Amino acid sequence: MATTAILTKKALAKTFSLGAKAVSKEIVKSDSINYKLDPMHTNVRFSIDHFGTSTNHGGFYGLEGDMVFDPDNQTGQIDLDIPLEKLQTGHKKFDEDLKSKDFFNADKYPTAHFTSTKFIFKKGKLHQIKGNLTLLKKTRPITLTASKFNSYPSPLLMAYVYGGDFETTIDRTDWGIDGYVKMGVSKKVKLVIQIEAAQQ
Repeated sequence: MATTAILTKKALAKTFSLGAKAVSKEIVKSDSINYKLDPMHTNVRFSIDHFGTSTNHGGFYGLEGDMVFDPDNQTGQIDLDIPLEKLQTGHKKFDEDLKSKDFFNADKYPTAHFTSTKFIFKKGKLHQIKGNLTLLKKTRPITLTASKFNSYPSPLLMAYVYGGDFETTIDRTDWGIDGYVKMGVSKKVKLVIQIEAAQQ
């Protein structure tokens, strides 16, 4: 019985793999430079040192926006809205604390926004995105560095997709988020932004 189950799983996996490859062959990359962000694979995650003892994590998921990307001419542009109501830490009380006036002040400033100013390529691949992050109505420049970036034909979206993970570290007090700094919670926040965008 166990052997049969294993064989069945292997057969299903092989069938799925062959099906995905067949579908992928039908997806042809066009000349369009317009892309729509895929909310299933677009998010902003953060981590911050907690009194030198542990690291707190959270994120904003299911994000939407648009991207213009032209790898041939090594140019691009991206706009990303970050609704603060999407904040998730895994604990409701912690979510509420971070949305309070001590931190994101989400009732007064419900949306953060990132817009790029320059795409930087290195050896033909996207290396960095320079842009402006607006949070609590304060706009500051940041530079996102790609830890990985690639493209693939998506059998789910039936479109060609570009995407990757981008990282930066910011000083939250630059945006006026200074809650608990004097008590020992770090000013430095690591951001990891995952982006995948489907060709339109």
